[in-house]
Amino acid sequence: MLQVQNIEKYYGSKNNVTKALDRVSFTVEDGEFITIMGASGSGKTTLLNCIATIDTVSAGDILLNGESVAKLPAGELARFRRERLGFVFQDFNLLDTLTIEENIGLALSLNHTDANTVQDRVKETAGKLGIADILAKFPYQVSGGQKQRAACARAIVAGQSLLLADEPTGALDSRASKNLLEIMTQMNRDMHTTILMVTHDAYSASYAKRILFLKDGRLFNELLRGGRSRSEFYHEILDVLAALGGDISDVI
Repeated sequence: MLQVQNIEKYYGSKNNVTKALDRVSFTVEDGEFITIMGASGSGKTTLLNCIATIDTVSAGDILLNGESVAKLPAGELARFRRERLGFVFQDFNLLDTLTIEENIGLALSLNHTDANTVQDRVKETAGKLGIADILAKFPYQVSGGQKQRAACARAIVAGQSLLLADEPTGALDSRASKNLLEIMTQMNRDMHTTILMVTHDAYSASYAKRILFLKDGRLFNELLRGGRSRSEFYHEILDVLAALGGDISDVI
């Protein structure tokens, strides 16, 4: 589904250049659940932003279902994001003036989808994520966990190819975080949603099937969960984070 090909990203001027990404390459297969980890400044958010077309690469290419993301004309970017990419952010990014139903269906409405089709898709997706009973409410009337479920529903309701999650549990307490991670696992398992999540939290990362570790803008290591339990995988993640150097508490 996703091919990241030898990408580089530079910031700054001629005399003061920072290399945020250094020849990063990897692939994501359809239906995978992958986490990107690394210490602050490792390049993980920059990488996600480049994949999301929020930022542009300095060199290399990114392909989604064979189409070059990096070379899309500026005029096509907004539509590409709405139709092909789903986003889940730690602060939900729901609009308080819209109901949960309207928030979930926003991308479909912007694409001028028939109103009845929008309603049917929203109800179907909300039902799968257990929030069908709050569709008429506004974001300020529901819990943080319900808001995050609504954000997940919005991210996949239009049939987007890839779900991108940037620290999705960052604004949630431990119980809501666990619920969200279980929801994402359900989406991956039952709805075959492909997920690419950036997190600094080893517990959150242990829900994924594969983890990519970045250090100084380069891929440092990769872990596959395989048949191991989530608890076993969690402790293996901690071992890799320790090898990254520095205080583990800075990166988990």
